[in-house]
Amino acid sequence: MTLAERLGLLALHRVDPERAHALALGAVRAGLSPAPGPVTGPRLGVRLAGLDLPNPVGLAAGFDKNAEAVARLSRAGFGFLEVGAATPRPQPGNPRPRLFRLAEDRAAINRFGFNNDGVAAIADRLDRAPRAVPVGLNLGANKDSADRAADFAAVLRRAAPHVDFATVNVSSPNTERLRDLQGAAALEGLLAGVMAANERALPVFLKIAPDLDDPALEAVARVAEGAGVAGIVATNTTLARDGLRSRHGAEAGGLSGAPLFDRSTRVLARLSSLTALPLIGVGGVSSGAEAYAKIRAGASAVQLYTALVYGGLGLAARIAADLDARLAADGLTAAQAVGRDRASWLAR
Repeated sequence: MTLAERLGLLALHRVDPERAHALALGAVRAGLSPAPGPVTGPRLGVRLAGLDLPNPVGLAAGFDKNAEAVARLSRAGFGFLEVGAATPRPQPGNPRPRLFRLAEDRAAINRFGFNNDGVAAIADRLDRAPRAVPVGLNLGANKDSADRAADFAAVLRRAAPHVDFATVNVSSPNTERLRDLQGAAALEGLLAGVMAANERALPVFLKIAPDLDDPALEAVARVAEGAGVAGIVATNTTLARDGLRSRHGAEAGGLSGAPLFDRSTRVLARLSSLTALPLIGVGGVSSGAEAYAKIRAGASAVQLYTALVYGGLGLAARIAADLDARLAADGLTAAQAVGRDRASWLAR
């Protein structure tokens, strides 16, 4: 990390977390963040659900909810980006405060509630944004919608011409009863509607919670395969609070960051044993070692967000470079490393 990044993080950590996030995004838009271009090489390039990624390290949804900094973020070292979540209509989300920095745990808790500018504004920004890597959109539903399943299809239909992939997000804990849509019957109907709206045949991923038990994971895998989705994103934030030290640990919302790593990676490995669908590993990735562990547990690619709070935006390029070195030491490409440690994760 450069001295400028270190000083910038110190300054941001002295202000309210949501305000700090807005300032960080503003700095990205202003060109004050690292922009080395996508890190790539013969070991790092992967093909994921028809998408050619320069490296398997992606930006998770939530950092750039409204697609305001796509051009600059696409040159920050990531192999792909996901923006959103977007809902059909703009909505303010839940009352503040709704984001909490758990520095002692290198974690965060949020209860944003899909605050965003609405899909029309987001799609227009995506249409205008140059990009150096594939960009996808996280699909959401309005809190007051009478038909949340239809909302996902509506967002996809409006945004599809402007993105390279989409992710169905039924796993956020911050919209009441949204996670109920992970049940087999509800999920089957929802995905059928989304796929029917997918006239451009985009790769559509399904993002699941880390709090599902084995029977629920099996049901999700079967429904996802039957619906024809391109892959599964494992996982979203957790409602668990095991072992936290921060005074904010009891706040309501979804927990992300370092404490989620083991839980999300075990879910990832279990899914990898249940389905041949490609998986994207999310939860607690803050280093090349953790990205490599996710890949060896069964992920074809990984995403991060909370780690940027503590490592700065230059972290993406550092993780990709470290991952490349680890692959070189083992004589593997990223694709060849997928799932090599699945059995050991399943035994934990």
